[in-house]
Amino acid sequence: MGKGFFKVPKAVNDPIRTYAPGTPERDAVLAAYKDFYSKQTEVPVYIGNKEIKTGDTGEIRPPHDHNKVVGMYHRASKTHVNEAIDTALEARKQWSQLPWEQRAGIFLKAAELIEGPYRATINAATMVNQSKTVFQAEIDSACELVDFLRFNVQYMTEIYAEQPESTSGAWNRLEYRPLEGFIYCISPFNFTAIAGNLPASAALMGNVCVWKPSDHQMLSANVIMQIFKEAGVPDGVINMVNADPVMMTEEVLSHADFAGVHFTGSTSVFKNIWSQIGQNIHTYKTYPRIVGETGGKDFIVAHKTAIPQQVATAIVRGAFEFQGQKCSAASRAYISESIWPEVKELLAKDIESIKMGSPEDLTNFMTAVIHEGSFDKLASYIDKAKEASDAQIVFGGGYDKSKGWFIEPTVIVTTNPNYETMETELFGPVITIFIYEDSKWEETLKLVDETSIYALTGAVLSQDRYALSQATTALQNCAGNFYLNDKPTGAVVGQQPFGGARASGTNDKAGSKLNLLRWVSPRMIKETFVTPTDYRYPFMGK
Repeated sequence: MGKGFFKVPKAVNDPIRTYAPGTPERDAVLAAYKDFYSKQTEVPVYIGNKEIKTGDTGEIRPPHDHNKVVGMYHRASKTHVNEAIDTALEARKQWSQLPWEQRAGIFLKAAELIEGPYRATINAATMVNQSKTVFQAEIDSACELVDFLRFNVQYMTEIYAEQPESTSGAWNRLEYRPLEGFIYCISPFNFTAIAGNLPASAALMGNVCVWKPSDHQMLSANVIMQIFKEAGVPDGVINMVNADPVMMTEEVLSHADFAGVHFTGSTSVFKNIWSQIGQNIHTYKTYPRIVGETGGKDFIVAHKTAIPQQVATAIVRGAFEFQGQKCSAASRAYISESIWPEVKELLAKDIESIKMGSPEDLTNFMTAVIHEGSFDKLASYIDKAKEASDAQIVFGGGYDKSKGWFIEPTVIVTTNPNYETMETELFGPVITIFIYEDSKWEETLKLVDETSIYALTGAVLSQDRYALSQATTALQNCAGNFYLNDKPTGAVVGQQPFGGARASGTNDKAGSKLNLLRWVSPRMIKETFVTPTDYRYPFMGK
């Protein structure tokens, strides 16, 4: 029971470290990287206070050195999945009743642990297991996860402060209750911050979670659980269970106490989950919340007035950082014909200068894609483009999987605005460009809007304010995060709430109050001070 109207520390974005030569953070992260590489990390299943080693294991291999084994993770059985659900529901009895400031203290402590003593560890785990450069790891697993935790605490207090009007005769109060049941959290390989935020955001609001991380992110997932435990998250509130995804999802979605899913991943998987929920709707005690951020086919549009150097930089950073493995990555571009020759020349210089290799070499801009399946898919589309009559590879196009899953930064130019790689999500360092006539600006905007089933991110570059305004209106439905004179990636918590519509998800905006509101069920309480004792109203008088 609260004994004050408490104010939490004001959330500010965690500063990005430089990792420049000679800095202490550079030395620390490289030492942590070497430590992960020199040992075998064993990742258990976390259920309540148990760390379960099932014996059914998978290997942890760095994508940039797939012959190297740096650890193993244990897979859960159907019995373990149900044990995790039961454990979560038991933990809910106390957790859902814990005063909000106690929950806030836990996750603020988790943020502080990541910001300080765990920074090098969580960044190094992300570099090794997900093949991120030190900068990509820093902005993700350190800064963004810290920001999620701190800003979510602030947003929680703002939500609780939103109350209805009262009168002298009645006091109206709005309670923001946690959902009745448990939350199923499914996170992807590509962002450690998302892996931490999906269960943490729901748990912060008083919910309990069964969390399934990606097979290809187990090192950093394990660090997240260690941080949560040290921060004081009670046993059973967040249970980390890695299992066969089909089996696990069937078990979870068939449970009467399933109250919601917090998902980031592929569009097809999310649609299947939605369908399963619909089929099981008569099973549930309450209508489940369905929150998902899925695929993207994100665009860059360059007007004839755009500055070519800015366009080239937006393409290189937007399409090739983290090997294009961001749901926000630029993967199609529309460039005005009058600026294309200069943009092409600048792209040639930039791409030629890109170094690719292990993230341990901090001079590398790119590393490897996540696994062989991704590599083979990307290689097949590159090979098709090499043979196509309406497409040409102008930069890159090489690939090599002898040591790691390396795909060169690749630029395809097509004469067909509906060429396959203009429409299909590839999730790799491949961007396809369509060159349009300067006079067809309006037609091109219509083309951008109608080409893709997705609506996640997009960017328009122009020095003409009328053109920017026109694009902002014409493209209002095809990007949930829309950028003017910038690349379409790099949303910052507290600054650009993230999410898209159409086939890109439910647009519940991670990193904002909108997302947290999905994990509460409001209860209205009206307290009348002088209760009526006569049913008759004045209008009934004779």
